[in-house]
Amino acid sequence: MGQVLQSPSGHGQEGEHGFQVLAKDPGSPGRLAVFRTSHGAFTTPVFIPVGTQATVKGMSPEELRGLGIQIVLCNAYHLHLRPGEKLIKELGGLHRFMNWQGPILTDSGGYQVFSLAPLRRITEEGVWFRSHLDGTPLFLSPENAIQIQRDLGVDLAMCLDECIPHGVSRQYAEESTNRTLRWALRCKDSMAEADRAMSIFGIVQGGVFPELRRRSAQELVSIGFQGYAIGGLSVGESPAQRMEMVQMALEALPEDAPRYLMGVGAPEDLVKFASMGVDMFDCVLPTRCARNGLLFTRSGKLDIRHADNARSELPIEESCGCYTCTNYSRAYLRHLYMSREILAARLNTLHNLSYYSQLMKELQTAIREGRLVQYQRDFFRGRTAEDTDNSNVRGKEAMD
Repeated sequence: MGQVLQSPSGHGQEGEHGFQVLAKDPGSPGRLAVFRTSHGAFTTPVFIPVGTQATVKGMSPEELRGLGIQIVLCNAYHLHLRPGEKLIKELGGLHRFMNWQGPILTDSGGYQVFSLAPLRRITEEGVWFRSHLDGTPLFLSPENAIQIQRDLGVDLAMCLDECIPHGVSRQYAEESTNRTLRWALRCKDSMAEADRAMSIFGIVQGGVFPELRRRSAQELVSIGFQGYAIGGLSVGESPAQRMEMVQMALEALPEDAPRYLMGVGAPEDLVKFASMGVDMFDCVLPTRCARNGLLFTRSGKLDIRHADNARSELPIEESCGCYTCTNYSRAYLRHLYMSREILAARLNTLHNLSYYSQLMKELQTAIREGRLVQYQRDFFRGRTAEDTDNSNVRGKEAMD
C-alpha cells in the first residue's frame, strides 16, 4: 500500500480550498492528491482536456462528466478576443456560460506569445498582439492577464509568461526567464483579497538550460503561489532534454504544492512524469489525434485510416468499455472518417478521452496501492519506439 498522508498542504488555500497529498508511492516520487476548489475537487494525477474556446471539441459537458473528467482547461487569451471576458462575466461567468460546473483552469496567453510569434511584440510592460482574427491591436500585461481570468471566474489561473522557443541562445533564454519572473511577481501583486477563491500558478521557464530551470523554480517558490507549472516544453526538445528539465524543476518545487506540466500529454509521458511526482497535465493530443484518425490503445496508437480496418468488425480496443468501442466497429469508424462525417470526430474523441481518463484512474489506483513502479513497467512492456518518442506534440496554433 502507498503511504497514506492526512495533513493538508501548507501551500494550498485554507478551509475548503487547496491541495492535499493523500498518499505517496513507496517506490517512486509519485503521489495521490486532491485539489479542492469552489466548483468541486479533482484527484491527481489528472489529465485536463483542452477546451480553448470554452468547449472541448465535439464533446458536451455531460459527455465529459460521463467519462470521469473532473476539470477542463480554457484559454483566457482566446476568450478575451471572442466573445470577451466582460460579456462572459455579464452572463454569469465561464462556468455558467459553458454549462460546466466543475473546476476550470485557464492559460493566461503565455503559450500564444510562442505560437503567435509573428503577430506579437514583447516588452517589459507586457505583450502587444495583432489579433489573428481581424488584425486589431491588443495589449496583454501581467495585471490584465489576471484581470481577464478574474472576470471569467475561473478556479485556477496562470501567471503571464513567455513560452520560450526551442533552439534559442542561452542569453535569450535567460533574459526571457528573468522577465517571466518579474511578470510573476506583478501577477502575484495584482491579486486582490477578493480573489481568495482563485488559485494562481507561477510558471517555471528556462528553456533547455538546467541552471535556468532550477533558478526559475526557486525564485517562484520565494514569491509564493498556490501551485507551480512547468512550461516551455513539448516545443521541439528531445525526450531526454524534456526529462532533465522536468527533473530540475521538480527538485526545486515544494512537495506540498501541486506541480503542473503544461502541454505534455503523450500517454507515455503521463506515466513517466506522474512517477516523478507531477500532479497535473494538459495537452491537445487526444482530441487533435481523434480528429485526424489516430486512436489510443493499451498497445499504442491505432490509425483508423489504414486499409486493414476497412473490413474489421473489431472495436478500437476489445477491453475498452467506452460508448464508441461498445457500439461501433473499426470498419464503420474508418468509413465515417474517410467520408469526412462529423460523427467520426465525435466518436474518436470520445474514445481517446475515455482512454486518457482510464489511464489516470489506473495511475491513481497504482499509487494508492503502492505499486506504481510495477504499473509503469507493465505499461511500457510491448510499446513501440514510435509510441514512446513524442518530442513535439503541441504542434501549431489550433483552436482545440
